[in-house]
Order: sequence, then C-alpha cells, then structure tokens
Amino acid sequence: MVAQEFTVDLNKPLVFQVGHLGEAYEEWVHQPIVSREGPRFFENEFVESLTRTVWWAIPSIWLPVVCYCILKSVRMGHALPEIALMVVSGILIWTLLEYTLHRFLFHIKTKSYWGNTLHYLLHGCHHKHPMDGLRLVFPPAATAILLVPFWNMVLLFASPSITPALFGGGLLGYVMYDCTHYYLHHGHPGNDVPKNLKKYHMNHHFRVQDKGFGITSSLWDRVFGTLPPSKMATKM
Repeated sequence: MVAQEFTVDLNKPLVFQVGHLGEAYEEWVHQPIVSREGPRFFENEFVESLTRTVWWAIPSIWLPVVCYCILKSVRMGHALPEIALMVVSGILIWTLLEYTLHRFLFHIKTKSYWGNTLHYLLHGCHHKHPMDGLRLVFPPAATAILLVPFWNMVLLFASPSITPALFGGGLLGYVMYDCTHYYLHHGHPGNDVPKNLKKYHMNHHFRVQDKGFGITSSLWDRVFGTLPPSKMATKM
C-alpha cells in the first residue's frame, strides 16, 4: 500500500489517488480486497453515481435493442436460418473482442499518473475490489457511446441488410458476457459447467492474473495459449 512515500487512503475517494503510486500501482492493484462494499471513487455525488450500475440494467436496456436489430434484418428479407447464422457469428465475434480487450487493454501495464488513473477506472478497480457488485457491469451510458463506432465497424464489412443482425448478435454476446461476469462473482452455481467457469475466473483474479482472459468461455485462451497452468495440465 505504500510506494514512493505515498499511501492510498481507502477511506477517501480513490480515483485521483492511485495515479501517485507510480510503478508500484501494478502490485497494489493486484492485491484484492474481498468485500461486497465497494470503495468511493469520486467526491462529487453525481459523478460517483455514474460509476455504479445494477446488473439487471444491462439486459433490461440492451435486449430490446438486440431484438430491434434482428427484426430489422428480418424485414429486409433475410430468412430465419440466415438470421440465426448472423446472430451466432456476432456472438462469436464478441467473444474474440472480449478476450482481446481483456488481455491487451484491461491488463495493460501502466506507471504514469494518468495511465494508472485511467486503468483503475477501466479495470483495475475490479481487480482491487472484485466483489463490488455495483461495478461488475459496464455503465450503459459508456456502452451507448462505444456502440456507435462498433456499428460503423460492422457496416464496413457487412451489407446494410446483414449489419443489424450481426450487430445485434454482437450486442447479445456483450449482454451474455456482462450477466455471466456478474454471476461468476455473486452466483452459486449448482452444476459442473458454471462451477468450472466460476473456478476458472476466480483463478484469474486470485492466482494467475496474467492468464485466463476469457469470461464467457475459455475458447480463445485455448486458441492463443493463455490457459492457466492447471487448465493446461488438464488439457495434456
């Protein structure tokens, strides 16, 4: 907690403190505090409220958008088997994006003041306080902003009639990701598949933090060789 004569005060808003840790930030942020009560980020009440999101807001807000997008492609003349293929393709693309962002952006190493600050807001806070239930899903306002370039990116590679269903599939993949992520931290799975997925993700948080970047599945960890050691041993 102490580095370069700076001590983080957990009783004060954290966001503008963590940057002062410098090179010690990487070690500090990966020493988790396991508590359901999350820290305060900002002094300002309105800004603070924007950092907190209940998990059910994600499906409530975005599933209607998913349905609208899929129906738009249906109205443009695509048959149901084509629509299903587009949606599944969108979900698969999302899983790759999920893995890529988690591995290369969320776990980027920083040491500058603003680098540490931005990383803490983006993902560091989740590793420091992994059980903070109000910061496990992405705030809808931020998602809405990011969906604009994502739509334009899909439009570059797909026709106008395919884009809505493909985009809807990707958005559905995101909803599945955020809900799964929340469940892995706060749910109590009763059968093997979610139990193993929960163990896989908790392993990433508390044991091998530079491996196991998949959330909804370990597919891309297998493809790119970032399975945690225990998984690799099982695989062999």
